[in-house]
Amino acid sequence: MEIGKNQNMNRAKRYKDVCNMKNLTLLALTCVSVTMAGCGSGNASKEAGQPKRPECIAPAKPGGGFDMTCKLIQSGFKQTDQLKDPIRVTYMPGGVGAVAYNKIVNSDPANNNAVVAFSTGSLLNLAQGKFGNFTEKDVKWLSGVAVDYGLVSVHKDSPLKNLDDLMKALRENPKALSFGGAGSVGGQDWMQTAMLAKKAGISPANLRFVALEGGGEVLTSLLGQHIQVGVGNISEVSSYLESGDIRVLAVFANKRLDGKFSKLPTAKEQGYDIEWPVIRGFYMGPKVSDEAYGWWKNAFDKMMANQKFDAVRENQDLLPFQMTGEELTTYVYKQTAEMRQLSQEYKLSQ
Repeated sequence: MEIGKNQNMNRAKRYKDVCNMKNLTLLALTCVSVTMAGCGSGNASKEAGQPKRPECIAPAKPGGGFDMTCKLIQSGFKQTDQLKDPIRVTYMPGGVGAVAYNKIVNSDPANNNAVVAFSTGSLLNLAQGKFGNFTEKDVKWLSGVAVDYGLVSVHKDSPLKNLDDLMKALRENPKALSFGGAGSVGGQDWMQTAMLAKKAGISPANLRFVALEGGGEVLTSLLGQHIQVGVGNISEVSSYLESGDIRVLAVFANKRLDGKFSKLPTAKEQGYDIEWPVIRGFYMGPKVSDEAYGWWKNAFDKMMANQKFDAVRENQDLLPFQMTGEELTTYVYKQTAEMRQLSQEYKLSQ
C-alpha cells in the first residue's frame, strides 16, 4: 500500500511539473507575442518620411532673426503635437545664409532631417548672385510661416528723436552717421538704408554702412554705441523696447502694427513712403525624398492651422504668413525675379 501511495504521489508530481512547464512555455510565447506586437505598433506609429533627428539650421549666429525663426517652429511643433522629439537648433553663420545654402546644395542635399531658415534677405542675396553659382531653383522651398517688418532705431541716449531728425542729419553730413545692419552692401538692411538715403535726397554711396553678421550683432553694436543707427526687424527688438535701451524712429510697414508695437510710428505716417516686409520661412535640400518633403509640408500645414501656433507666433512678435509647397515656390520665384530687377537698377548684381 505504501509503495502504491508513493507511485501515485510521483505521478501527481510529474503531472504538476508538466503543467508548470506548459504554463511557462505559454507565458514565454505570450511575452514574445506581446513584444513583437509592441515592436510592430512602434514602427507603425512612425509615419513615412518622418525625421529621425529633426533639425533646424539657423544660417547666422545666435540671437538674430534666423535664430528666432528656428525657435518659432521649435516651439510651434511642440505646442501643436506635430513632433514628439524636439527640433534641435544648429547655427551655421557665414555670408548671411550663403554658407548654409552652399552646404545644403553641395554637401548635404539629401538631408531628410533638416530644414533651413530663410528670409526676404536670403531671396535678395540670391537675386544678386551672392550665393555663388546657385539660384533660387537649387533647393526645395518648404514653408513660409510669418512676416516681419523692417525698422530703423537708435540708442536711447541718441539726439535723434524721430525720422525727421535722422533725415536732417543725413542731409547735413551723411558720413557723420554710421549705420549698422545684417549683411553686406546690397543686403536687405542696406537696401532699407538706401531707401532712407534716397528719400533724404542723397546717394547711398555716401553712407557709412557697417556690415554685421545677423540682427543680434546689430543690436549689440547699437547698445555699445559702436554704430549710431541700427537697421533691422521688429521681431528682434521687443526686449530692448521693454527695457528702454533703444528708440525706434520708424517701422517700415504700410500702417501701424497692433499690440505692443502700436505706439511705434511708421515711416509712412511721418511723410516717407518706405515699406519693407520680411518673410520668414524654410527650405530643404534639393535631393530630399518625396516622403520626407511631404511629411514636413503636411506637418507645417497642420501646425499653422492650429490656433496654438497663432499664440506662439504672436509671442515672437510676428504676423501671419502661411504658404507651403508649390504655392511658396511660385511666390519665391516671383519675389526673386523682382528683386533681381531692382538690384540691377542699383547695379548690385554680381
